[in-house]
Amino acid sequence: MSDPAAEEAAFIEKLYEYGEQLNNAKDKSQNVQDYQGIIDAAKTSVKAKQLAAQLIPKFFKFFPDLSSPALDTHLDLVEAEELGVRVQAIRGLPLFCKDTPENIGKMVDILVQILGSEEFVERDAVHKALMSLLRQDVKASLTALFKHIGSVEEPSTDDVIREKVINFVRDKVFPIKAELLKPQEEMERHITDLIKKSLEDVTGIEFRMFMDFLKSLSLFGEKAPAERMKELIGIIEGQADLDAQFNVSDADHIDRLISCLHMALPFVVRGASSNKFLNYINKYIIPVFDQLPGERKVDLLRSLAEFSPYTTPQDSRQMLPSIVQLLKKYMTWKKTGEEMNFTYVECLLYTFHHLAHKVPNATNSLCGYKIVTGQPSDRLGEDFSEHYNDFTERLNNVEEFTRATIKKLTQGMDENNKSMAGAKTDEEKEKIKTKKQNATTGLRTCNNILTMTKPLHAKVPSFIGDKRINLSWKEATKAASTAPAAGAKRPANAANGSNNIVSKKGRGAGGLQNQLVNRALEGLSGGGRGGMRGRGRGWGGRGRGRGGYHR
Repeated sequence: MSDPAAEEAAFIEKLYEYGEQLNNAKDKSQNVQDYQGIIDAAKTSVKAKQLAAQLIPKFFKFFPDLSSPALDTHLDLVEAEELGVRVQAIRGLPLFCKDTPENIGKMVDILVQILGSEEFVERDAVHKALMSLLRQDVKASLTALFKHIGSVEEPSTDDVIREKVINFVRDKVFPIKAELLKPQEEMERHITDLIKKSLEDVTGIEFRMFMDFLKSLSLFGEKAPAERMKELIGIIEGQADLDAQFNVSDADHIDRLISCLHMALPFVVRGASSNKFLNYINKYIIPVFDQLPGERKVDLLRSLAEFSPYTTPQDSRQMLPSIVQLLKKYMTWKKTGEEMNFTYVECLLYTFHHLAHKVPNATNSLCGYKIVTGQPSDRLGEDFSEHYNDFTERLNNVEEFTRATIKKLTQGMDENNKSMAGAKTDEEKEKIKTKKQNATTGLRTCNNILTMTKPLHAKVPSFIGDKRINLSWKEATKAASTAPAAGAKRPANAANGSNNIVSKKGRGAGGLQNQLVNRALEGLSGGGRGGMRGRGRGWGGRGRGRGGYHR
């Protein structure tokens, strides 16, 4: 009867003998039987498998005729039942590429299938093996990794693997880009091209993550030429589907469009053109503004306000009629008793000033002003006095109502201070603190409105085209630590801004004062923007095949 322990000891001794003979051989390729012996021993005991997992990749390059059986045997070890054998085999995978770089893609394919291992030590071995491959040949390794993220032309076949690869790239590759991406310009361009292909089919969170990474590259840094900013804007425009026919019932497209608009702003500030975005919004979105979800109305108007200082004169002239029409709508007549939305009015006044500053005479026919530039577009021979009377009457109403609201907000601040002194629990104090922050933002909004309406009464007004106005939500974003994260559900007491309204019918009714102030404050501190919601798995419902990667 055979002794298993003795048999295992014999296998191990034989493996050490094969390894020693190969180490000592000057022409290792002549020791075919020794290498075959190692391959055969890998099918025996656990300890023999672990030792074989070290020796097979170590001498792999010397025996090209045995490459197929050697690799197949090693891959069997990668899939072994014993954790120790699997870990040792995983650690050896990068060695198969050291002198045969054409194997890198295959090794990456194998490793990414194990990224989801529940065993920490195994997952750690996979991470280290992938990093070893990246350091051996970053270009080939990145190319192989991004194939598992996929694109429209070459979709990933496994969503679980795809997610694990994205997480690995985000957590392990991106943080050490300076070390890996060498030569810098060439490799930054390579990874940019890989990301651009992958962005054809991503969720909103993935898109933001990839864009944040691209912004961090020297390729798109502070000294980058204008065409690089144009490239990034082009990526964002593509994601926004600006060539698609707009459908107001498509909430996903609206979400994506407004989120992308906000993401484009930093590049517009740096000189990239935003006219494709603005033309699309002017043509499709503003005409159906009232049909948009309330949250997205606020996000759209805020983004437009932040864009407006950087528009071209041509874009400004095209957009002004829509902006003036919308502004008039929300600067309501006193006698209608309609509600006024402070956030909307602040955004629209700011946008109006910056657009009009670039093409002042365009306001003659829109608002009845008498601005002379000497151009036919002045239209001074036409009578627009009705427009002027209508516009200034609305300005008067806005100012009257805003001053009344400032008074009530100030009174509310005093009440909050008294309430804070008497608050006993942390919950009570937190609620009062939020109210005070909202009131502070509300006062900023109201003061901004008064600052912007004041110069608009003259027949030849002075439009604000500089940065003297600090938009209320920008200040609120800095100050409010309780602002919801992008994409998070907003708490009931911090509405999205669309409820930042006060009814003119309620003025003077003392019993409604607290309700009036509360409604005036709603939404004013909501500095965060909604996050992008995924379109299916990839914003357009673009289908993915199912299957698996094979050896």
